[in-house]
Amino acid sequence: MADLDRQRGIHIEGLRKRYGQGDTAVDALKGVDMTVAPGEVVGLIGPSGSGKSTLLKCLGAVIEPSAGRMTLGGETIYDDGWRIHDLRALRRDKIGFIFQAPYLIPFLDVTDNVALLPMLAGRSNAESRRMALELLQALDVAHRAKAMPSQLSGGEQQRVAIARALVSRPPVILADEPTAPLDSERALAVVRILNRMAQQFATAIIVVTHDEKIIPTFQRIYHIRDGRTHEEAGAGRAFD
Repeated sequence: MADLDRQRGIHIEGLRKRYGQGDTAVDALKGVDMTVAPGEVVGLIGPSGSGKSTLLKCLGAVIEPSAGRMTLGGETIYDDGWRIHDLRALRRDKIGFIFQAPYLIPFLDVTDNVALLPMLAGRSNAESRRMALELLQALDVAHRAKAMPSQLSGGEQQRVAIARALVSRPPVILADEPTAPLDSERALAVVRILNRMAQQFATAIIVVTHDEKIIPTFQRIYHIRDGRTHEEAGAGRAFD
């Protein structure tokens, strides 16, 4: 994998996060290094309190790190301080989020749930809906385009959430326990979708998970322990 490709995905060097000061300070991240290339899906695993959530919040520009460097989509966003002035626009345009719960807006239909983000970014209603429908088609839920979230199955809701994360073509997607509420068949289907979408759109994807069903699917895994990451090869059985 070329260094340039890695820089265009996710690249983290020496990332630290300290909560508090003095004797009560807690170092949640103690020098995290991580690289995810465009088109790659990696797993991030570790026990509760190891720093997974803190790392995801730093990458998602939700909280500010204490030190280190983060590059997303070829742009340095943090280097011992934010290098981006509009963090809201960064989250909207460069980072897609997938959560354990789909968090679909209950009073909008499926198409509008997906189209809302590009609309907020200034695209026309027609273009935003076209983008949404293309993704819904790719994810095999276009037949539910006019349905309300309450009319969808759990697997369908998660596919719509994936479409929403991808609709602005962000270079980075952060998925936090995306398969936790799903059975084995639907969980593996979500993993296959993420791998297919990562390759199709050259997106770098990090999946935080405790789900034993999907851990064997990753080709690379980062273990986080005591605020530090340790990389290892995974089994890579996503398509067995």
